[in-house]
This record gives sequence, C-alpha cells and structure tokens, in this order.
Amino acid sequence: MVAVIEVHELTKRYGATTAVRGLGFRVRPGRVTGFLGPNGAGKSTTLRLILGLNTATSGRVTVDGRPFRDRPRGLRHVGALLDAGDVHGGHSARTHLRVLARGNGIPYARVDDVLAEVGLAEVARRRVGGFSLGMRQRLGIAAALLGDPPVLLFDEPLNGLDPEGVRWVRGLFRRLAAEGRTVFVSSHLMSEMEHTADDLVVIGRGELIAAESLAAFAARAGGGAVTVRTPDAAVLTPSLTAEGASVVPGDGGRLLVSGLDAARVGELALRHHVVLHELTTTTPSLEEAFMELTAADVQYAAGEAR
Repeated sequence: MVAVIEVHELTKRYGATTAVRGLGFRVRPGRVTGFLGPNGAGKSTTLRLILGLNTATSGRVTVDGRPFRDRPRGLRHVGALLDAGDVHGGHSARTHLRVLARGNGIPYARVDDVLAEVGLAEVARRRVGGFSLGMRQRLGIAAALLGDPPVLLFDEPLNGLDPEGVRWVRGLFRRLAAEGRTVFVSSHLMSEMEHTADDLVVIGRGELIAAESLAAFAARAGGGAVTVRTPDAAVLTPSLTAEGASVVPGDGGRLLVSGLDAARVGELALRHHVVLHELTTTTPSLEEAFMELTAADVQYAAGEAR
C-alpha cells in the first residue's frame, strides 16, 4: 500500500482570478500531512483538482502515478471528505453508504463496518437530514473509509465534532498513517495539526509557502529561545552577552536567552563552572509560526478590536 500524491506546476484560473499558481508538492505515505493556508489561499481548489472535480488550467496532479479521474471505482483508491453537508437528507446513513458501495464495487458488509468504526451504527437507519453537523462529519469520514483506500483527503474534518470526536479523529489519522496510507488533512485548527501532523504543505494566495516537516516549519519562525535556571546567573549572564546573546531575567530565577542555542549555552556554563538546574529550548507554536510566515498572504484581515 504505497501511494503518493504529486502536484506539478499546478495552476487554476477562473476568468481573471488565479486561484492556484504554479503549485508543486508531494504528499508521502505513512505520514499525516497537514494542508494549511489563510482563507482564500486555494486549499479547497487544490483538493478538488487532486480529485479531478475541477480541471487544471495547466500543470498536473497524480495519485500513485495516474490522474485520479482515470481510475474506475475511485473509492478503492482515494477516500475524501470535502463537504459533510453534501448528502441527500432524505437518505438514511446506511442507504447513503450503500449507494456509494454499489457504484464502486464494494461489498455491502463494508457499510456496516465503517458505520461501527465512526460510531454511527445505532443511527444507521435514521435520515441524514436529522443529523447534527458532527454526525454528518462522522458519516463523511465513513464514506472516505468505505473503499479501504491507500489515500485519504479530508477538508476541515473536525468541524462540529465534540472533544471526544476530535480526539477520536486524531487517533484515526495517526492509525491510518501507521498502516502506510497517505493522509492529507486541510484544517484551520492549528492546535490539532500541531498534535497530529508529521509534515505540512502551506500555501498563500495560491502559491506554495512551505512543504516540509512540521518541526522544520516551526523552526523557520522567529521567537525561539533558551530558558536557563541557575543559582549563578550573575556569572553566566556576562558570558552569554559576550557571545552576542540577549538575556532577559524571568520568574523563579530563570533567564530567557535568545541568539544562542541550548548546546552553546551549556558549553559556556561548563566553561565557567556554572551549575544549571534547567536548560530547555522554547520554539514557537505552530499557530505562531503560521501567523508569522503567512502574514503577507492574508486576504481578509480583520481590523483591531477597539
């Protein structure tokens, strides 16, 4: 089960508007890849281009070496949740999934399996029109899992889920990736991506900003610092500033050091025979890194509160 999403010089124009411009990245199997960008960045357009729902102006997208639209019985190759509300409200959950199963050559027994997996077995006969948003999200995830595909795409899958549901989805994505599947998740919830994603693809105004590991992306943002706690602050501080560091006293006898990494701070402490009780590196959160590195690409910025 090895399938890779590859995007090559992808461009999509709608009249005078360019939604995606020269986009290129690769989504690998066995990892959860977060897909991030400000509102209007082109994320939904990109997902639709991957699935062949929209036609690219130029460039190409392949899943396991082929355009997805060229594959019959597509749910066996790619499972996707793009819009949880895009379901016939008069159908029951079981009927909705059975229609998808029949069109993709999937045994009906699989329907009951995925309904149980997403926690909807007891409401399988209820009409979808009476479902809450969270229940519709679970049904959409069930549809994505129906064909047991090697590639899964999710657009804002956590909308409407309660804390238990969010925790369940986080574990599901990690399990799917551990099974060797390619998991591509678009989300605005940075705290969840920080706990779930291995890699990130970040776009702004339709162009690529980053395609790298989450740790590498966070490290690109400013604000990283080293926290030091020592009874010999008066000895250590001059040696740090002599090396070009900025040292700011903090609570509990701690020093906040910027301009040097933790290894260098430790070496200087050893050289001056300074005892350290704490030496930790503080890196920006994913949200902080995202806000800093996409600031120039925000199209709909709100005014400051008064």
